[in-house]
Amino acid sequence: MHPINPNRSEEMEQLRTPDERFANIPDFPWQPTYIDDLPGYEGLRTALIDTGPGRLPGTFLCLHGQPTWSFLYRRMIPVFTAAGYRVIAPDLIGFGRSDKPVDEAVYTFDFHRRHLLALLERLNLEHITLVCQDWGGLLGLTLPMQMPERFEGLVVMNTTLGTGDVPLTPGFLAWRDYVARNPDMDCARLLARTVPILTEQEAAAYEAPFPDTRFKAGVRRFPQLVPDHPDAPGADVSRQARDWWRTAWSGRTLMAIGQTDPVLGEPVMAQLRASIRNCPEPMLLPQAGHFTQEWGAPIAHEVVRRWAEPTA
Repeated sequence: MHPINPNRSEEMEQLRTPDERFANIPDFPWQPTYIDDLPGYEGLRTALIDTGPGRLPGTFLCLHGQPTWSFLYRRMIPVFTAAGYRVIAPDLIGFGRSDKPVDEAVYTFDFHRRHLLALLERLNLEHITLVCQDWGGLLGLTLPMQMPERFEGLVVMNTTLGTGDVPLTPGFLAWRDYVARNPDMDCARLLARTVPILTEQEAAAYEAPFPDTRFKAGVRRFPQLVPDHPDAPGADVSRQARDWWRTAWSGRTLMAIGQTDPVLGEPVMAQLRASIRNCPEPMLLPQAGHFTQEWGAPIAHEVVRRWAEPTA
């Protein structure tokens, strides 16, 4: 394998999940769009769902976290598209149908943040509502300050900013240790245990991107990337983002909290809410856990209702 150069993805050893692994995914009818020539990521294929009539001026950018993929948004996408919006739901590199670099050293905060910025530039999205949870928020919440003219809404669920100056929760530390002890973590079993409403087929869809442990470098690596001290990679840009959300954000916001989440639950979300200018009272979901989107249809309906109201 060639030495890693984060600006030359063609030098990376990468894996691509066979299409047949996705042949029987339930309630997920959307066909992916593939992009493999993003600047700095040439040869590294990104998969995304791009759907909806776009009758209304607005795009919902739905960013998942670890160890999930865009399948996580299947309960929310139909609500947004039925209301007339366009939806973009990418799979992060290392997850879903996107390519999966083998070397864990490839997976850095900056690598993934720059990838998302390059994707937004390529798609030339405007009137964006950022919809994010878990790593979708850790990364996604740092994007709008870079291109504020493109963003006008935020739907934020069970996530945080990795500023490195706030102690990590015991729940997260336990999760990080668990992933480190289980390098071939069974994602289907994990989701079945934490989301009791899932069918067996739905839980299996979360393991579909990973034929074997070689494909799980991103799954293993992401918990280790959460900035845990002020000088950690990603911490400084996250603090800049916190300042931006506190002082410069002027768009609509809906915060939804899965209340049974032991990792990024209500206390963490309360801290985040204090960092988002004019963030209203959160929508509380007493049955929902960390993977909030699995209870996401009511959230999406509430977003559509509020976004239809005239701004003050």
